[in-house]
Amino acid sequence: MRYQDTGRITELKRSYGLPDKLRSCHTAIVDGYIIEGHVPGEQIHRLLETRPPINGLSVPGMPIGSPGMESDTIPAQPYKVYSFDRQGNISVFAEYPGANPGQRKQ
Repeated sequence: MRYQDTGRITELKRSYGLPDKLRSCHTAIVDGYIIEGHVPGEQIHRLLETRPPINGLSVPGMPIGSPGMESDTIPAQPYKVYSFDRQGNISVFAEYPGANPGQRKQ
């Protein structure tokens, strides 16, 4: 892993075709894919195992219950992990129902 602080993060996101509505707070490049926001590790593993023809994954916003946003006092929110490609196609890659954030639908 390599950490790189860049003053051109918007440019980087555009170069990977990340749609504006999927932009979030954290950005990583993992083996050629862009990962945006609080994407669960299990979905990154699935992405790397299946290698679909997409540019990356995103969890827009900061949903309670997503990795790094867990709470003992606030119930987990439902959220979706989206995939996207350079043509602007957006699909649901995984869904987390909220009540049990560790359980997902694919």
